[in-house]
Amino acid sequence: MLLRGLTWLVLFQIVGVAINYALLPALPGAIIGLLLLLVFLLIRGRVDEPLNTAANTLLQYLPLLLVVPATGIIVSSHELLDNLMPIAGALVLSLLVTVPLCGWLMQTLARRVERRADDQA
Repeated sequence: MLLRGLTWLVLFQIVGVAINYALLPALPGAIIGLLLLLVFLLIRGRVDEPLNTAANTLLQYLPLLLVVPATGIIVSSHELLDNLMPIAGALVLSLLVTVPLCGWLMQTLARRVERRADDQA
C-alpha cells in the first residue's frame, strides 16, 4: 500500500514538473504537483488508504527538511541582518494575508462538513 501511495505522489510531482517546463516556469514543479493533487483530492472528496499511508509515513521525516534552511540561516546571518527590514516587511505582509485566508478556508470547510453530516442524517 505504501508503494502505491508513493507512486501517486511521485506521479503528481512529475506532472507538475512537466507543466513547469512547458507552461509555467515561474512556479516550481513540486508546487504545481501539490496543487494538482489538491484539486484531484477535492474532486474525489476523499483520500484513499494508500495515499494516506504514504503521506503519514513521509510526515514523520518532515523535521529533516528544516535542517537545510537552518544551516543557510546560520551561514548567511550577516546578509540577513543587512536586509532585516525588507524581510520583516515581507513576513508581516504574508502574515496579514495568510491568517484571514486560513480563517476563511477553515470556516468554508467546517460548513462543508456540517452539510455532509446533515445530508447523511
